[in-house]
Amino acid sequence: MQALKDRLESLEHQLRANVSYAALPHELREMLQRRLGDLERQLLSKVAELEDEKSLLHNETSAHRQKTETALNALLERVSELEKGNSAFKSPDEFKVSLPLRTNYLYGKIKKTLPELYAFTVCLWLRSSASPGIGTPFSYAVPGQANEIVLIEWGNNPIELLINDKVAQLPLFISDGKWHHICVTWTTRDGMWEAFQDGEKLGTGENLAPWHPIKPGGVLILGQEQDTVGGRFDATQAFVGEMSQFNIWDRVLKAEDIVNIANCSINMPGNIIPWVDNNVDVFGGNSHHLSPRGAGPAAMAGALPLNLPGSSLSCSSAAGGSSWLRNSAKHLKESWTTATSNIRYQT
Repeated sequence: MQALKDRLESLEHQLRANVSYAALPHELREMLQRRLGDLERQLLSKVAELEDEKSLLHNETSAHRQKTETALNALLERVSELEKGNSAFKSPDEFKVSLPLRTNYLYGKIKKTLPELYAFTVCLWLRSSASPGIGTPFSYAVPGQANEIVLIEWGNNPIELLINDKVAQLPLFISDGKWHHICVTWTTRDGMWEAFQDGEKLGTGENLAPWHPIKPGGVLILGQEQDTVGGRFDATQAFVGEMSQFNIWDRVLKAEDIVNIANCSINMPGNIIPWVDNNVDVFGGNSHHLSPRGAGPAAMAGALPLNLPGSSLSCSSAAGGSSWLRNSAKHLKESWTTATSNIRYQT
């Protein structure tokens, strides 16, 4: 724009230097008029373009700021709900099972069995730093098939989901000593499966025991892999760590439901296997901790990581960490307000 302005001034200076503008040839006068007109239109067009860019930038920045402030306000409201103590997000039966040693005699047994299933979703919170491999968080065995459903990380192998002794490797990474929310879904239709970690879908596949219904009447074990129904545990495959909120549904949950469960937006016990204290027997001297009211894994064993978005606070620990979360949300909002109030637009 400055270059156009300089060119206009140069032409005006040249015209003033002539003895008489009227004395110039007619063709030259017309040419000069055209050049001046062209330059003026270019200048006006450039000014209009810059004004449009300025307006667009202002609108985009305002919209982004409004969106961010809305998200932060929602976060503050969410924390306020958690602080009330009577929100729908707290489970009345919060507890965890601790398996601190890699043995063949520490385990939990679910009292209920499974019906015949053509689809399922299994979700749980777990924490482990065991190496190599966290072991077997759970296994379901039936007569004639010890590996009807198994979740296992053995040795240096990746985490595997077994259905009817068929195997799918899952892209989950949970042996960092932090609490993680894990969900796996499966349907007999084409053997489709999904793997979620902290509310985020990390893997999906098919042809995992397609058209095979899960057999009923078996034994569901926490912390051990079964070589026979309910027994013959191998210590090298034992789970080492803590687990909580183990739930099973007889359907594939929607991704949004899994996200909401992981970030405490809903309290949705499994309709086949819910996580309640009187549904689990413990064996071998392992810990079976009931949580104090309003507390959960984080309150008993250290705070859960806050990884936004995706992983968030356990529903059972939300009350214990809500003060810290509220302060963090307020700090984020104040920092954003300060930063955006300093923005100035210049032409």
